[in-house]
Amino acid sequence: MQVFHTESKIIITCNKRLSAYLQQEVEELGFKPTRVFQTGVELLGTITDCIPLNLNLRCASQVLYLIKSFTADDPQQLYDELVKIEWEKLIDFSGYFSVSSNVNNEHIRTPLFANVKVKDAIADRIKSIKGVRPNSGAEVNKTLVHLYWQDNEADIFLDTSGETLAKHSYRKIPGKAPMLEALAASTVMATHWDKNSTFINPMCGSGTLAIEAALLATDKCPGLFRMNYAFMHIMGYDETVFFTERRKLKDKAKKEIGFKIIATDISDDAVDIAQKNAKTAGVDHLIDFSVCDFADTPVPEEPGVIMFNPEYGERLGVHSKLEATYKRIGDFLKTNCRGYRGYVFTGNPDLAKKIGLRATRKIEFYNGKLDCRLLEYELYEGSKREPLA
Repeated sequence: MQVFHTESKIIITCNKRLSAYLQQEVEELGFKPTRVFQTGVELLGTITDCIPLNLNLRCASQVLYLIKSFTADDPQQLYDELVKIEWEKLIDFSGYFSVSSNVNNEHIRTPLFANVKVKDAIADRIKSIKGVRPNSGAEVNKTLVHLYWQDNEADIFLDTSGETLAKHSYRKIPGKAPMLEALAASTVMATHWDKNSTFINPMCGSGTLAIEAALLATDKCPGLFRMNYAFMHIMGYDETVFFTERRKLKDKAKKEIGFKIIATDISDDAVDIAQKNAKTAGVDHLIDFSVCDFADTPVPEEPGVIMFNPEYGERLGVHSKLEATYKRIGDFLKTNCRGYRGYVFTGNPDLAKKIGLRATRKIEFYNGKLDCRLLEYELYEGSKREPLA
């Protein structure tokens, strides 16, 4: 089973409302999606194609390669179909594999039961051929198999990612209520920032927005921070392909930028964490960090994007205090940021009204399960600066 050279369906998953930004990334890599849906992008390719996808994508969660589609009414039929697959050509009998699933079948009360049936089919097949039953468990740092089973239609995939791609591996200290890296990258992309002008992130927290902006500006991809993927544990893997792709990432990454990225926070601890995370990402020298109230954030004359991700009352903060904070954000944008495009990411529409500005766009996102908006404000009125094109 030459999966590294055999074309099949590839599903790239992402969190809800990120698929448009994922599609943009996939197309920029030269792939042509055959379908775009709420939580992902579909295309055709080989597992060799999955290698650059895993290394380059900022907005993705998993890259899944289809092994087989079939009909299964119940767990026994599922097992019978799975045991026919030549798993001994995919998983080393001395190796380790794990199973994940997305199941909606009347016979399955818990996905764990479906996972066990998949594990049994794979292990029984390999033992019947090799005489040894491979190890399996919950760890996702080796070979990973994914079952998608809805009613009686089942797809079995090789998950070529393993650990989720949505975490970019540089954030060793998360801080309070951190924004997932894939979400942060998507929100920056949603601003249509040109990656060549000022980017300001007051109330920066653990620094994720500023760091993702710096990574976008330098074309530095998440694959540079990670050395283990599930595709490395599939039989037939050629490590020269991985290192060739990784060298491409290094060669295209810029070391310097000609504009300012500014990140501030009133908390010494938050700025310290943000600086450490930025150092791990290799972009600490590109970001001007400072400890101050957001209203004292320096705003260069050269216009660009200013982006807030304030507390919104669901996880942190007190609502009455936040009302005053949101009003101050609006005042700061009106007074200090003329000529810029302002953005506020929030999950609280009532607090958003306190900003006192009319949003030109309200871009939908989810932060976990919370319905959120990225509010865009064009801050041109009364400005002597030239507005952004």
